[in-house]
Amino acid sequence: MTLPVRTQLANEDLLPVAPNRRTWNWWHIASLWIGMAICIPTYTLASGLVDQGWTWQAAVTAVVLGNVVVLLPIALNSHAGTRYGIPFPVLARAPFGVLGANIPAILRGLVACGWFGIQTWIGGWAIYKLFEAIWPGIATLPQILPAFVGLNTGEFVCFMLFWAMNVWIVLRGMDSIKFLETWGSPFLLAVGAALFIWAWVRSGSLATMLANPPAVGPSGRPAVATVFGAGLTSAVAFWGTMALSIPDFSRYARSQRDQVIGQAVGLPGTMALFAFIGAAVTNATLVIFGTRIADPVALLAKIGGPLMIMLSMAGLVVATLTTNIAANIVAPANAFSNIAPHKISFKQGAMITAIIGIVMLPWRLYNNAAAYIFTWLIGYGALLGPVAGIMIADYFVVRRGELVVTDLYTRRGTYEYARGFNWIAIAALIIGVAPSLPGFVAALRGAPASGLFGTIYNWAWFVGFLLAALLYVVGMRVMTGQRRGEWGVGSGSFR
Repeated sequence: MTLPVRTQLANEDLLPVAPNRRTWNWWHIASLWIGMAICIPTYTLASGLVDQGWTWQAAVTAVVLGNVVVLLPIALNSHAGTRYGIPFPVLARAPFGVLGANIPAILRGLVACGWFGIQTWIGGWAIYKLFEAIWPGIATLPQILPAFVGLNTGEFVCFMLFWAMNVWIVLRGMDSIKFLETWGSPFLLAVGAALFIWAWVRSGSLATMLANPPAVGPSGRPAVATVFGAGLTSAVAFWGTMALSIPDFSRYARSQRDQVIGQAVGLPGTMALFAFIGAAVTNATLVIFGTRIADPVALLAKIGGPLMIMLSMAGLVVATLTTNIAANIVAPANAFSNIAPHKISFKQGAMITAIIGIVMLPWRLYNNAAAYIFTWLIGYGALLGPVAGIMIADYFVVRRGELVVTDLYTRRGTYEYARGFNWIAIAALIIGVAPSLPGFVAALRGAPASGLFGTIYNWAWFVGFLLAALLYVVGMRVMTGQRRGEWGVGSGSFR
C-alpha cells in the first residue's frame, strides 16, 4: 500500500506507522501509563474528594472503579491503532468523515491544551518551590509582568523553564517520549512510596493515618450514595481524553497482546496505588498539621528541610513532565496537524499547543478541588464521552473492525459521506452532549443542579457515551438501508 506523503489529508506524521517502527512491547505501554498516572492531578483526584469530606475508602473506590471502567474503551479504541498503525484523528474519519473528523479531534485537542497549561503550571510551581528552598531571593525579583497576569517574576520564569523542557523533549520525537516514560516510571513509584512512608511515620501508626475523622458541619459528611456518580464519572473522565487518543500510542505497539497487557498492567493498578497514597496522606495531614492539605506541592513545601524539598520537588517535576508530554501534547499536536496536514506537521502542532498553554493563563484555572472535579472533569467528560461511544460503535458494530485505510486519506472515497462530513455522527454527538448541558451550566454558576438534570450530569460520561452510540448505530442503519449483519466497509459512502 502506497500513500502520498503530503496531501490535504496526509503527512508523514499522520500516515500509518510502518511495521518496522512498531516496537513498543507491553512494558513500554505499561510504563507509558505508569508515567502518566503518577502525577499531581491523580493525587488530587482522590485527595480532593477527601478534602470535600469523603472517606478515603469511598474516594479510592470511586477512582479504582472509574479506571476499571475506562480501561474498556481505551483497549477497544487501541485496537484500530495497533491493527492499522493510524492515529486518533485518522481513525475518527471513519465515523465522522474525512473532514468531519476535525470536530472530535479539535474538541480533544482543546481539552488537552487546557490540561497542558495546568500541568505546566504545576511543574513550574514545583520548580519555583525547589529554587526557593535554595535561593529565597527568587520570590523578591523585580516585577516585570503586568498585574493581570497574576504571577511574580520568579514564578513566571519557572513556568517558562518547565514549558521549555516539555517542548524540547517533544521536538525530539516519539522515541524520546518512549525513553522518558520507560526510565522515569520506577523513579516515580519510589517518590510516591516515600511520601506515604513519611505520613505513616509522622502519624504514629497506620491505624491513625487511615482513621476517618468524625464528620463536621451542620450537614455532616456528604452522603456518598448521592454523589458517587460524580466521583465515578470524574474518575472515568480523567482518562476519557486518552480513551479517544490512545491510537496515537497503540499504533506503535508490536501486537494487540502487547497493548492490552501493557494497559491492563499499567493503568488500573497505578491509579489505585497513587490515588490511595493521595487519599491516605491527605487524611494523615489532619493528624500531622491539624488541617487537611490536598495539594502535594503545598504539602511537600510544608514538610521542611532544603534537601527534602529539593528531592521531592525534583520528583514532582519528573512526574508532571512524563504525564504532560504523553497525555497533553501528542493528541493536540496530531489534532492540529489533521486540520491541514499538508501545512502543519506534528512538531508545528505541538508548538501551537504549547503556545495556547501560555496564553490561557493556566494558573487561573487550577483553583480548588470542587471546581477541578465537579466542573472541569465532569464537564469535559460530558463532551468527550459521546465521541468515544460513536467511535467504538462505528469500528466494532458498524464496520466489524474492517477499515479501508487508503480511503481514510482520500477524498470521494468510502468515508466522504456528504462532502466530507457524516451528519449522523455529528447529530449523535450533539444529542449525546445535550442532556448534560443544564447540569454543566449550573456547575459553572456554582449551584449544582438537582433532580433529573443533576443526576444526568453526575453520570454525564456514561449518559453521553451510551446515548450517542445508540443513536449513531440506528442512524447509520436507517441511512444506509442495511439489514443487520450487512454493514460492510463501504457503508459510509452515501452521498
